[in-house]
Amino acid sequence: MRDRINAALKDAQDEGDKRRCATLRLVQTAVKDRETSAREHGEDGVTEAEVVEILQKMIRQRETSAVEFESSGQLDLAEQERVEQEIIREFLPPQLSDEEVKALCEDTVKEIDARGLRDIGRCMSELKARYPGKMDFVQASCFVKDMLRSNGSNGHQSGTEEAGNG
Repeated sequence: MRDRINAALKDAQDEGDKRRCATLRLVQTAVKDRETSAREHGEDGVTEAEVVEILQKMIRQRETSAVEFESSGQLDLAEQERVEQEIIREFLPPQLSDEEVKALCEDTVKEIDARGLRDIGRCMSELKARYPGKMDFVQASCFVKDMLRSNGSNGHQSGTEEAGNG
């Protein structure tokens, strides 16, 4: 993935695309910062999964900024944030749709027999292991939380089973 980012930066420089160059340099810097931090803590560097996490975080930051710019009437800045999002998104693996994420969350909740909010961590660990880089885990966490919240509020008929699993 890093090779693709480097090649894209070189292409953007050749084409004179300043926005793309600046965005790709920000990506490279974020990855290098994480690598430096990892090495300082005795690790080998960053994995592809960590690069994906960095990219997803950068996309979320730009989404938040775009919304803030829109609400303050700075539409040109909001558009710049959205353009940067799309540039960064090019390097992510194909993402699952909202409907697919929701369905996979439901399946995972059922499969691991999650019953309440205390099981969010188990669900999220399972989703991250099964679908690394393919979904927005912040969004997935919201779906899981909603599902478990509703399970906890109307799932008391199985109280005897729940006591046996604890």
